[in-house]
Amino acid sequence: MGTGGVALGDARRTKRLIRLVEDLSACPTDSIPVASGGWAETKAAYRLLDNPAVEWREILEVHTRRTVERLQGQPVALCVQDTTELDFTSQPGIAGLGRLSYEAQHGLYAHPTLVVTPEGLALGVIDAWMWARGPKDQPQVKESTRWVEGYEIVADLAERTPDTRLVYVADREGDLRALMDAAARRGTPADWLVRATHNRNTTAGEKVWDRLARRDALGEVEFALPAAPDRPARLVRQTVYRESVTLPARKGAPTVTVTAILAREDHPPAGQKGIEWRLLTNRTAETLETVVELVDWYRRRWLAEIFFRIWKSGCRVEALQLGTLERLERALVIYLIIAWRILHLVTWGRDCPNLPCDVVFDPGEWQAAWIVAHRAKPPATPPPLGQMVRLIAGFGGFLGRKSDAHPGPKAIWEGMQKVRAFAIGIAAAKETFISSGGFVA
Repeated sequence: MGTGGVALGDARRTKRLIRLVEDLSACPTDSIPVASGGWAETKAAYRLLDNPAVEWREILEVHTRRTVERLQGQPVALCVQDTTELDFTSQPGIAGLGRLSYEAQHGLYAHPTLVVTPEGLALGVIDAWMWARGPKDQPQVKESTRWVEGYEIVADLAERTPDTRLVYVADREGDLRALMDAAARRGTPADWLVRATHNRNTTAGEKVWDRLARRDALGEVEFALPAAPDRPARLVRQTVYRESVTLPARKGAPTVTVTAILAREDHPPAGQKGIEWRLLTNRTAETLETVVELVDWYRRRWLAEIFFRIWKSGCRVEALQLGTLERLERALVIYLIIAWRILHLVTWGRDCPNLPCDVVFDPGEWQAAWIVAHRAKPPATPPPLGQMVRLIAGFGGFLGRKSDAHPGPKAIWEGMQKVRAFAIGIAAAKETFISSGGFVA
């Protein structure tokens, strides 16, 4: 994270934030005291997190502006929304948290909007909700509002970036008629694509999915299903169906015409459940090619799951020991940006391997990695990004064999920690020996 665009109203706070993000980016799995590298820096980090003048949305806004810059020039950008639960039951001293799915658990919920390209390049975060539920006997915030407001924020951004078509992508919780009506009222400045949870009525007197079940198949789509903690990677072949349907008027809102898509795996491997998606969108899709494109866009929602896994398992945010919800929120946003950086390295190193590596890495990082890996002076020209990502992932356990796929987030974040240590050691050695006249770079 560079200094460009960072302004928190105080030069010292701004400098401290930049330093804190740099330290934690290098050591995402470490605690704040360990990552800060010293008692003075640790106290400075905690002062920043405890400063009521620093609002977590201000920190996120800095990153959001850079995200908008990165999406400029993209024909299409997918704005993926999802919710994750942050469990702090093991940290009973944090004031302001609320109940989770079970009454005995306490923590909070986060609902960010991750922007990715249709090819799967993670561009950044443009919005986030964080909230703690109150006691059951008190009035509750209507949590479904976050999906509609999330679309409104995407639509606002779409009006400021007319050369990029933004597509709001959501899972079942986003299947809300209020969202569809809000988009229609605004003339749909941003498209929407949601996974359906309801079998809605149509103006033809039939249910959406009952109607689609009688349609002839449009064709097939085939893709590789990535591995997950509860399943291995495998090839999936789905049969796809589509139909344009009109949902009836309601509560003063006019009818809404949508495209319904059914993508169903009819012959999954023995012992495994078939992958089936029911999708709704405002976009017109008449051909197999355009329907497959929408299915592919929905599949990019998996990047949100990887993003959350990096944030929670890689950055270990649920182990943060901070006294109040306000301090915790500031730390969570900083780690949210760090989790994006790791995901960005994974996706950019895979999709843009020929870019020079200094578009992502500081000179001290890539040069230290090169020296340790090759026991040689680094080249004058920064090596390609793909090469450097694989080299750094090697420090995190990535073997780099010809048969190996692109390195994943775990190898990259573990490698980055070691590279940071290398950079500090090499810088200290240079400073020590230069001052004594005994070292030549």
